Amino acid sequence: MSVALSILDLARIREGFDARDALDHARDLGRHAEARGYRRIWFAEHHNMPGIASAATSLVIQHVAAGTERIRVGAGGIMLPNHAPLVVAEQFGTLAHLFPGRIELGLGRAPGTGPETLRALRRSPSAAHDFPRDVVELQGYFSDEGADASVQAVPAAGTKVPVWILGSSTFGAQLAAELGLPYAFASHFAPDALLRALEIYRARFKPSTQLAEPYAVAGVNIIAADSDAEARKLATTQQMSFADLLRGARSRSRPPIDDIDRYWTRGEKEHAQHMLARSIIGSPDTVRAGIDAFVKETGAEELMIVSDIYDHDARLRSFELIARCLQA
Repeated sequence: MSVALSILDLARIREGFDARDALDHARDLGRHAEARGYRRIWFAEHHNMPGIASAATSLVIQHVAAGTERIRVGAGGIMLPNHAPLVVAEQFGTLAHLFPGRIELGLGRAPGTGPETLRALRRSPSAAHDFPRDVVELQGYFSDEGADASVQAVPAAGTKVPVWILGSSTFGAQLAAELGLPYAFASHFAPDALLRALEIYRARFKPSTQLAEPYAVAGVNIIAADSDAEARKLATTQQMSFADLLRGARSRSRPPIDDIDRYWTRGEKEHAQHMLARSIIGSPDTVRAGIDAFVKETGAEELMIVSDIYDHDARLRSFELIARCLQA
């Protein structure tokens, strides 16, 4: 099975723990992933979410990169409508100098938050319309030519921080193809347009100075344990989180439960299961078969794995078993 493995983390804050625990567990996960051959670990920008500690994404990246040696660390992603490209370039240019060759910048078009939080960020909902132009502006700051511009993002010029386009629709696929950038599709929570988006990206891709051929990454929820039954129980933590989101509740990560059907309604179950349709849950044999089928269906060069498990040791174990599946 020829596919690279990477990790998307949200620095989840668990019930009974605090944000410092979440951040230190993220760093520990980075070390664990590095030792087991994972290519990269990314962190996502989410605001006004009491259960997620990765809102200040560049700072989380610095914390994890400082605790690891080789693994690439990046944003999956920065929601560009929330920021001035100049400031993002300054932050990631600084990171690139601190950790040469290891920093990556995935960019999303959605603000990733509600209207009240958007107002608190002092951003307009219309900022998303400028996304393509802002991506190009950001690339300019990282280029060699950025050192000669009238406005410089110090110290970003010449760092050539790799830029990725993230998406959950065909829009991002078209933009990534037009700009010749690697593309990551968020099928771990928005699976509907996955195959169409990958098709568009590959068909329309134009080579660039960053990338000669299309490179597609697909997000997938994978929870591995020693048995199918144990994995299904561990998965209830993520299922409860999705049910809470549908209820408008912003909860911390909860311990797993024996019967998820006692927690969610029929409507919540249908909605959550649709969003989580691209999930692989089970023993190593089940996970191996699931990964093989997913890669054959999508042709993805890389999987960006979400393994949302309450217990930190069980989560490390999940990622260890997943890595073994590709080594077998």
